Amino acid sequence: MNRDLAAKCLSELGNLTRLDIFRVLVRASPKGLNIGEIQARLDIPASTLAFHLRGLVEAGLVVQEKVGREVRCRANHRQVTMVVEFLREKCCMGFVEEEPSRPGRRAEAA
Repeated sequence: MNRDLAAKCLSELGNLTRLDIFRVLVRASPKGLNIGEIQARLDIPASTLAFHLRGLVEAGLVVQEKVGREVRCRANHRQVTMVVEFLREKCCMGFVEEEPSRPGRRAEAA
């Protein structure tokens, strides 16, 4: 996973409504829920739900599938696992060979 995609995923989950949507889909795994079921469980307007789902889908956190006349949504557990792996990628390795960032300069991706 690259840094930009990890940031996008974390940003999407950093919104309370999107976090609630994702968590309800995790509970519904592996079957998922259709959009009406998500809306009923979270009591949010259809347009608000559509807006937030779009962001989750674009980040790869939610997968949508058309089944007949309904759209089923599922949490993409693999994407979340990849984000966590990205965060822990160099866990406990230390900084032996790296020099610290200079003041006023953003850290480069390692």
